[in-house]
Amino acid sequence: MEITTEHERKLDAPGDFELPPLGGAPLESRVFTSVYHDTADGSLARAGITLRRRIEHGRSVWQLKLPSADARLELEQPGGPAHPPDELARLLVAHLRRGPVAPVAELRTRRRGELVSRRGATAEVTVDEVAVMDRLRVADRFVEVEIELRSGDPKRLEELVGEVAGAGARPTDGTPKLFRAFGLESRDGRRPDAPLEALRALLRDQLREILAHDPGTRLGTDPESLHDMRVGVRRSRALLRAGRALSGDDLQPLSDELAWLGEALGSIRDLDVLLERLRGQAEKLDPPDRVAAGRLLRTLERQRASARRALLKTLDGERYLRLLDQFERTVDELQPSGDDVGLEKLAEKQLRKLRRAVRAAGDDPADEELHELRKLGKRTRYVYELAGGGKVVKRAKALQDVLGSHQDAVVAEDWLRVLAESAPPAQALAAGRLIEGERTRRAEARAAWPEAWRRLERAAR
Repeated sequence: MEITTEHERKLDAPGDFELPPLGGAPLESRVFTSVYHDTADGSLARAGITLRRRIEHGRSVWQLKLPSADARLELEQPGGPAHPPDELARLLVAHLRRGPVAPVAELRTRRRGELVSRRGATAEVTVDEVAVMDRLRVADRFVEVEIELRSGDPKRLEELVGEVAGAGARPTDGTPKLFRAFGLESRDGRRPDAPLEALRALLRDQLREILAHDPGTRLGTDPESLHDMRVGVRRSRALLRAGRALSGDDLQPLSDELAWLGEALGSIRDLDVLLERLRGQAEKLDPPDRVAAGRLLRTLERQRASARRALLKTLDGERYLRLLDQFERTVDELQPSGDDVGLEKLAEKQLRKLRRAVRAAGDDPADEELHELRKLGKRTRYVYELAGGGKVVKRAKALQDVLGSHQDAVVAEDWLRVLAESAPPAQALAAGRLIEGERTRRAEARAAWPEAWRRLERAAR
């Protein structure tokens, strides 16, 4: 299975569109057919995942595209028409829990374009003339320009977007061809006015996030997939906590199951953060200490491998699949509590809790108190997201980031001390050097958090 990271921009174009002079080398023209697959309820499309079988020159390959930060992961594997290769299907367990995928759209594409260089970056700029097929009949046509990075800085793509847009193409929001074939539009992000419906919409967004990043988490090549899945779980729990006043339903069972899932994801994510942090610091050490630190960190790497095996077992288990169904059912069936509670009041109530905790912590709070403030700050951020308070959300995230850096330093020092206890002298010495760095970062975060809190308070006035 081939795995690549795809950075691309898409533009709509008129039927007679021609690329402007880009100074690139012509690419060989191509003609291919793409058969898109999805479940009966459109689970993949709703999660922003694309699964297709592409046929070109008699060769058939399956391609799975997964969300990944500002890019997409593209997985490709040869296979016939009957079903996706097992290796790809195993990544889609959560989406296939209600039934297999089947063909949902067929697109035939004629592609022409150029290989273009801009300031050290190289990209393929192509014009796709696409026919949407209904059996042997052309049901619709559209033209699309794709600018796909081949090497270099992804930011250089925007320069090419500007040049192509100047010739009459229009930048899009990246909606996949499958969505166009269905006539689906991207969500505009507007929040419903009714409080319960706003809660319902945000909870559905979090379920989509969990399902969108489940395959990438199973794949394990991009730590951010697991991070984004965990964020979806955490946000869901915060919204359920805030939503108790809005809904007459018992939301605690779902919250408890999400806590279980969050713990399984967190066991790996915490180690990912720790390893990334300590590897970066180890690179700054003198060569002998750097080598010793590398040996020390291999212990953490083995612990992470063990935690990942446990997580995969969790994701393949019936309890997790039942949780996904429970989540969807609970959100669909939310009923109003009958209380006249506004979103702004809920947000202000959460902010008051944070304010009381800040005052109680005093001028020199313990590490544990700062950790609690971080959790309260995170809840405040999520409730204000529900209420639509953009300025407060921004400042709450800044407070969360500062206090998160402090907590990361505390956790890193604790891990290093445990590792050093049984390590050979050279590794113990390297651990000591790393601990010094973590104490410096902890002190910096302690100095910075009061100002982050004051800015949050000002934004909430």
